[in-house]
Order: sequence, then C-alpha cells, then structure tokens
Amino acid sequence: MTRLHLKYVQSFGGYHYFRRRGRPRIPLPGVVGSAEFMEAYQQALAAVPVAIGASKRSKPGSVSAALAEYYGSQAFRSLTGGTPASRRAILEKFRDKHGHLPLASLPKEFVVALIDTMTPHEARNWLIAFKHVMRWALERKLVRNDPTFGIRIKMPKSDGHHTWTEDEVAQFEARWPVGAKPRLALALGLYTAQRRGDVVHIGRQHIRDGVLTLRQQKTGASLAIPVHPDLAAIIAATPVGHLTLLTTRTGKSYAANDFSVAFRTWCDAAELPGHCVFHGLRKSALTRLADAGCTAHEIAAMSGHKTLKEVERYTKGADQARLARAAMERIGNQSVKSDPGEVSKPLNGHTKKAAG
Repeated sequence: MTRLHLKYVQSFGGYHYFRRRGRPRIPLPGVVGSAEFMEAYQQALAAVPVAIGASKRSKPGSVSAALAEYYGSQAFRSLTGGTPASRRAILEKFRDKHGHLPLASLPKEFVVALIDTMTPHEARNWLIAFKHVMRWALERKLVRNDPTFGIRIKMPKSDGHHTWTEDEVAQFEARWPVGAKPRLALALGLYTAQRRGDVVHIGRQHIRDGVLTLRQQKTGASLAIPVHPDLAAIIAATPVGHLTLLTTRTGKSYAANDFSVAFRTWCDAAELPGHCVFHGLRKSALTRLADAGCTAHEIAAMSGHKTLKEVERYTKGADQARLARAAMERIGNQSVKSDPGEVSKPLNGHTKKAAG
C-alpha cells in the first residue's frame, strides 16, 4: 500500500491534524486517505487565511489586530491540549466587544472594571489568557506597560466539582444499562480517572494486553492504566467507533464541549442534579482508590497528577475515616463499667442534706 505524503498534515498518537504556520490546527477525521479524511483535508487546504488587519475591526494597533497576530505567534502555537481552543474562545469574546480599542493605551482601571463584571472563575480564566497576550505584546514591543500587572483574583473557597456519591452512580447505572453509550461514558470516567478531554479520545487502539495507554492533553503525562474487568466487560458489550470508543450519532468523535452537553442530557434523563458533571467522576474514582487504601503515589499513577498535594486530599480523608473506624473498633468490645452506688450515694447524701 502506497503511503500518502500530504502537505501540512501532522499525526500525533493516532490522530491527524492540518497544521499550517500562522493558522489554527484543524483535526482531520477518519483514516488517512479515506473519503472523509480527504474531504476535510481539501477544505482545510482551500481555506484562505485572513491577513492581519484585513478585517474592518482589525485596525493597526488595536486589540483586534494584536490578537490576530498573537494567534499566529509561537507563544500561542506552543500551547498544548485543549488550551488553545479555550483561550481563543475567551479572547474572541473579549475581541468582539473591545477589539476596536488601542492595545497600547489600555489602562489598568479598564481591566479592573472589566473583571468586576465577571464571576470569579470567569475573571480568573480571562486574566490568565490576557496576561499571556500581554507578555507576548511586551516582547514584541507592541506595548510599554502591562495593564494586568499586579492584578489578582480572589477565588471563593470551594472543593471544586462535586464528587459523585455511590448512590448517584447507582442512579445513573439504573437508568443506563450495560450496552448503552452513556453507561460506557460513566465507566470510562470511573475506571480510568481521566478528564473528559482524554476520555473522548480513547479508542480500542489504546488498549493492548489489558492495559490502556494514553498521553494526557493537559499535563502531557504518559500513563499505562490496567483496564478494570468491569470496564472491559462494558466496552465489549457496547457498540463503539473505530477510532474512539465514544462517538456521536453520526459516528464522529466527540469534541470536549459537545461531550459535556451530551453527558448533561444523560444525567438529566437519570434525574440527577446539576452538580453531577463528568469531571466529578474523576474525583469519585480517586475517592474510591483512597478508600481502598491506595497511597497518594499509587493514585497519582492513575490520575496523572504532577504533584501529590491534590491527591493527598483524598488519601487524608480516607485515612481519617479508616482511623476513626479502627478507634471505635478498639473500644467496641469493651463495656464501660460503673458502680451505681458510687454515683447514687453523693446524690442521696445531697438530697438528705437539702431536705434537712
């Protein structure tokens, strides 16, 4: 079979992308050379890049023009995983409203006022994205001062996403039996402890000799995870796609956001509350591992955490519960002995004295 050599096509871990310098990376579906693949390739090849400053909203020196140039920079292209897409979505929303403003003269007061209109999480995400832009702009000498310098976002104390309880897991399983796609999605979350962006890319090609191998998008960590027997049984019983286990109705792989929408629909059908989201299954998986007595290092080997600080929250909670049970078991077989007479005598004496 002749191997195709297509210009601008790059492959990573079984996935293929159209990558032209100065333009966003475009995923190419299907097998290289297939009709689906070649159609997407031709569309990407025929797309004409928009010149920087060519649109009406991209006046030289404006926020819009700077962002257009930033997207083609090494600083932006070096971002990995789902970060480029999420950053771009945040910045484009800002660009739509404020793209006409001159970047070099944005005052700090403007940034502070803008942040005040956002929720803490929105403000944090926007500030992280825009700080990266401003660092790039400073290096390019497009600005003299960084209006985001010294600005901090105070986040409310929170444990983050809700950890699914065993009752909530059972409720979802009762609604979606083995063989249904939602049940497979749940099992992938519970038995791999991976994020949605990694779960939607898992395919049969990643499982060999009972071991799932993957490279995390967010951290870049390479993991080898033994496939739990229950997960193996569910995969075997569920119709799955050729490249990914989870596919849309049209047979295509899910984008991370589209998968979240679908999973919310499945949770609603199971009458689960809104705080039951897919990422909570990752926390539930870590909790199960901790309750089973796994060490922080063992859990990190599954989850891919770079540090143990986050993982230790689960092991500490499990250790506390286990130690409390052990403490109660120590005294469980001991009866508290007391002499009723010793207690009643002072009371009787006190009563007689009071009566006299």
